[in-house]
Amino acid sequence: MSATVTPPAPSKRKSRHPVDEILPAPKLFVYGFQHVLAFYAGAVIVPILLAGAIGLSQEELIHLINADLFTCGIASIIQSVGFWKIGVRLPLLQGVTFTAVSPMIAIGLAAGGGTDGLLVIYGAVIVAGLFTFFLAPYFSKLIRFFPPVVTGTVILIIGIALLPVAANDAAGGLGPNFNPASGKNMAYALGTLLLIVAIQRIFKGFMATVAVLVGLVIGTLIAFILGDATFSNVSTSGWFGVTTPFFFGIPKFSAAAIISMIVVMLITAVETTGDVFATGEIVDKRIESEDIARALRADGVSTALGGVLNSFPYTCFAENVGLVRLTRVKSRYVVAMAGAIMIVIGLIPKAGALVAGIPSPVLGGAALAMFATVAVVGIQTLSRVDFHDHRNVVIVGTALALAVYVTFLSSGSTGFAAQGTKDISNAVPEWSKVIFGSGITLGSLTAIVLNLVFHHIGTDRGPAVAGSPGQLIRLSDVNAMSRDEFVETFGSLFQGPTWMVERAYEQRPFADTKGLRQSFQKALFAASESEQRDLIGAYPDLGAESVAGGEEGENSRRDQATLGLTRLDAKDHDELSDLDAQYRERFGFPLVTCVRDRDSYAQVLRHGWERLNNTESHEHAAALIEITKIAGYRFDDLVADANPIQSARVRSVDVDRLS
Repeated sequence: MSATVTPPAPSKRKSRHPVDEILPAPKLFVYGFQHVLAFYAGAVIVPILLAGAIGLSQEELIHLINADLFTCGIASIIQSVGFWKIGVRLPLLQGVTFTAVSPMIAIGLAAGGGTDGLLVIYGAVIVAGLFTFFLAPYFSKLIRFFPPVVTGTVILIIGIALLPVAANDAAGGLGPNFNPASGKNMAYALGTLLLIVAIQRIFKGFMATVAVLVGLVIGTLIAFILGDATFSNVSTSGWFGVTTPFFFGIPKFSAAAIISMIVVMLITAVETTGDVFATGEIVDKRIESEDIARALRADGVSTALGGVLNSFPYTCFAENVGLVRLTRVKSRYVVAMAGAIMIVIGLIPKAGALVAGIPSPVLGGAALAMFATVAVVGIQTLSRVDFHDHRNVVIVGTALALAVYVTFLSSGSTGFAAQGTKDISNAVPEWSKVIFGSGITLGSLTAIVLNLVFHHIGTDRGPAVAGSPGQLIRLSDVNAMSRDEFVETFGSLFQGPTWMVERAYEQRPFADTKGLRQSFQKALFAASESEQRDLIGAYPDLGAESVAGGEEGENSRRDQATLGLTRLDAKDHDELSDLDAQYRERFGFPLVTCVRDRDSYAQVLRHGWERLNNTESHEHAAALIEITKIAGYRFDDLVADANPIQSARVRSVDVDRLS
C-alpha cells in the first residue's frame, strides 16, 4: 500500500502557459496575417470617417491610413509583448477606438476643420494618452466594481454591438454600395460564413485554426473571378511611404478638447477592461488588477504615441478577441506578428491596397462568425451570475436594452447614414454624444452605475452574514442565536457531521465576521483524529452521480458544478472515477479537493494524481485544508446571498476565506 502510484496516462506539466508559447515562424505569420485581415477594415474606418467630416484631402487621408496602420502595429506589439509594467501580455490587438470618432470630429470642426482641426485633435490625444498612463494603477484598483455581472454584460454588449458592423459589411459596406436587398451580397456573406463553419466542422488541427483566413481568401478569389473584386488601387499606390512625427505640424492644445478626449479615454478604459476579461476567459488565464493596469498603461502609451505619429486614441480591439476564441490559438506572439505585419503594411501602401481589395460582403461574412463568439464569451461569464437575485436581472437587462437601442439607432452601425437618415446623436446635446453615440459606451456605463446603485450604495446596518435580501442574519443576530439556530444556519458549510459548528458556537460572542470564520477553522483543527477522519469520509467522490443528482446536497452540487464535474462525458467520468477509486484504496477516505480553487477539469485530475504519491498523514492534513477552503467558499455564498456588497465582489477580488 505504500508503493508509489503512477497515473495510467501521466501528463507532463507544461513549462509555459499557451499564451506565452512561441509558435514556429510559418504558423506565426499565417495566424498573424489572419488577425490583420480580420482587423483591417475596422482599423481604417476611423481615419476615413474623420477625414471626410473635417475636410481633409485624398492625399492627407492616405497618409492618415498609413500612419494608423503603422502605429497600430507598434501599439499591438506593446500590448502583447509588453515591457516593464506596460502591456497586458495577452493576445490583444490594438486599434483606434470608435468611441473617439464623434468627439474628434467635434473638436476638429470647432477648430476650423482641415489640418488646423487635426492639430488640435492631436494635442488632445497626446495629453489624454499621458493622463491614461498615469491613471492606470488607480483605475485598476477599481476592479472590485467589475464583478461577473458587469464584465459579462460588457462583453456581451461588445459582441452584440459589433454584429451590426459585420451586417453592414455583409450588405456591401457603408456608402453607395450599401444594399441589404442584394442577393449577390448575401450570397458572398453567407457563403463565406458557411465555408468557415464547414472548415471548422470537417478539419482539425492547423486547417481548423485558419478557417477565417481560408474563408476570406476563397471568398475574395471567387469575387475576383466573377468581377466583383478589384485591385486597381494596387498599381496606383506607392511602394514605400513612412509617417514622420508631427507630419501635419506641431499639435495645438485646447482645454475643452483635452477634457473631451480624457472623457473618451475613461470610457475606453471600461471597454479595455471588458476586452481583457474576455480574453482572459478565452485563454484560461486569471485577470488581476495589475493586468488591467498594464493594459491601460499600454493604451496610454499607444495613444500618446498616436498623437505624435499622426494617429488617434488606441484601445484593445474587440473584433480580434472573437478571432482568438474562434481559432483557439492563444499565443500572444501571434498578435505581435500581426503587429509587425501591420507596420510593414503601413510602410508599403501597395500592400495596404491589396488587403483593402477584399470585398465588403466577404469580410462581413467572416466578421459575423468572429463577432458572435465575443457575445458567447459574455454569455459564459454571465453564467456565473446568480439570476435568482433580481438586482442582477435589472442590471443586465437595462444595460443590454440601452446598448441595443443606441446600437441600432446609430448611423455608424445600421447603415442609416448611407440612406441619409438622421441618427440618435441628433437628439442629444453635443456634450453627451460621447456617451449616447456608442451602444458599447452607454451599455457599459449603465452596467457599472447600476452595479454601484444596487450592490454598493445604500444604508449599511452592520455586516450581514447569512440569509437572503429581506431576511438577513446579521452578526448581532448570530451572537444572540441558540445552539440549534446556529447549527441550522451554518451547518451547511461542512459535509456530514456538525460537531465543528457546535464547537464554534462556544466561541461566541464574535467581534466581527472574521472572528466567526476563524471559529470554524479552530474547531476543525482542534478535533481528534478520528473525528476529523469521520468528517473527511462524509465528503462525496469527485464527479459522483449522487452529487449531480442532488443527493449530497445543493452545496456539493454547486461546488463541483463550477468546473462541470456534474456533467462530464462518459470518458472523463470514467477517468475521474478511476482516480477516486485508487485514492480511496490507498488512503481509506475520499479525495477531497476544493474544485473552486482549480482552473479547469484537467487541473483537478492532475492535482489528484499527484496527491496519490503523498503519505497518509500528509493527505489527512491536505484533506482538512481542502475542507477549510470549501467551507470558505460556502461561507462566501452565504455572505453573497445576504450582503449586496459582498455579492458584487464574489469572483472579482480575493476575499477573506477560512484558508
